[in-house]
This record gives sequence, C-alpha cells and structure tokens, in this order.
Amino acid sequence: MGETVQRRLVRKRNLEIALSKVAPHPAPKAHLEQYTIPANVAAEFLYIAAYINDDIIRKNVVDLGCGTGRLAIGAALLGAKETVGIDIDKTAVKLAFKNAVNLGVKDKTSWVVADIDAIHGAFDTVIQNPPFGVQKRKADRRFLQKSLELAQRIYSLHKGENSKELAKTLTRGTPTKPAQPSVFLKRFVKRHGGKIRIAYAMIMTIPYMFKFHRKRKHEFLVNLYVIEREAG
Repeated sequence: MGETVQRRLVRKRNLEIALSKVAPHPAPKAHLEQYTIPANVAAEFLYIAAYINDDIIRKNVVDLGCGTGRLAIGAALLGAKETVGIDIDKTAVKLAFKNAVNLGVKDKTSWVVADIDAIHGAFDTVIQNPPFGVQKRKADRRFLQKSLELAQRIYSLHKGENSKELAKTLTRGTPTKPAQPSVFLKRFVKRHGGKIRIAYAMIMTIPYMFKFHRKRKHEFLVNLYVIEREAG
C-alpha cells in the first residue's frame, strides 16, 4: 500500500476502532501507573504525529513504556517503517506481541522487556504515555530525558492543569485544543537539549481499576507535548 493511498484510507474513527481491540493489561500495577491510554486519545495523539507533523509514516518509531502496545501498534497501522516498544513489565510486553499479531502488524513491530535505560540508538520519533508521577513524584522526567537522547521529535503525554473552562470546551466536541505548557516541564526539556513546540489539551477517561479509586470512571485533562531536540 502506497503512502498516498494509506493516508486516504486510514480514518481517525477506523484507527480508534482498531485500537479499541488492543487488549489491556490483565493485572495492572498501581505503582507503575499502568493505565491503558483510551483508544480515542491514542487515535488523536497518533493523528497529530502522523498527519499534522509527518512524524510516523515511513519513520522509525520507539514507544517508551509501551504497556500492551496501543500507541506502538497504532503507529504501525498508520505506516511507520518500524516500531519498537519497550516496557519493564513482562506480562504487558507479551500481550503487546499478541495484540500486534491480532492486528496484523507483527512484522512491523519489535518488543523489548527492559527498563527504558536499556535502549540505545537513533530513531526518528519517540511516542510515549509515561507515568504521570502520581504514585512516584517526577516519574515522567526520566522518560523525557531518555526520549531526548533517542530522537529528534518526541510526542509525550502528561497530566494537564485543572481548568473547568477548558474541560467544558473539550466536552462540547472539540477533541484537542492548544494548551499552555507546564513551566516546570518547559525548563526541564530545555535543560536537556529540547524545546516544546506546542502542547495540546485532551480529556482522558479511565475506568475504576484500583482499590483507592473512588469513582466508576475518572475524567481529567492531559497535555500532549510535541517536543523537538535542538541542535547542539
């Protein structure tokens, strides 16, 4: 399938439906913040990377903390040349492999059981949904630092600032909206040789998963950061 044809055929809704078939972790661990990214958020995330910025199609992509593979598999479905997923959880990676087989991208994906520090090399694009730092403060920082060592362009999802007005705008049907980047993340990224080009606000919904959850589902704002490594 040629790139032009593929761009016409893969619609966001079709991608979301495909990603909804990616099986979640059967026994997620709270201390690792193993929340599966919702299919609609994953589809929006990947569309921005693929069709707004041309950072997926025919690119070498790595997914840091891949979980059961939703983002990595989505990148492969959209036409990535090769996608590598790495996660410290063996159960998650085994299931990611099975999900890739079931969705027909086995030959375009590779899976690694290891800490993110174990991966080296050069990639075109990093995609990641790192821990938000709720269980372990600043857990997302090492993912950002590692991503800037691996690729020129990074797409990273982080918890957003509470804003009722912004949330209302998004719930009225706008899937994303430009957001103000975190001052702390902006400084951290700059200190490690990168620059935040833009941040997009989205609403993420997660179901009841752990005993400390108080609601059947929880909705909150997240920011997708588009980051570029600056020439040094």
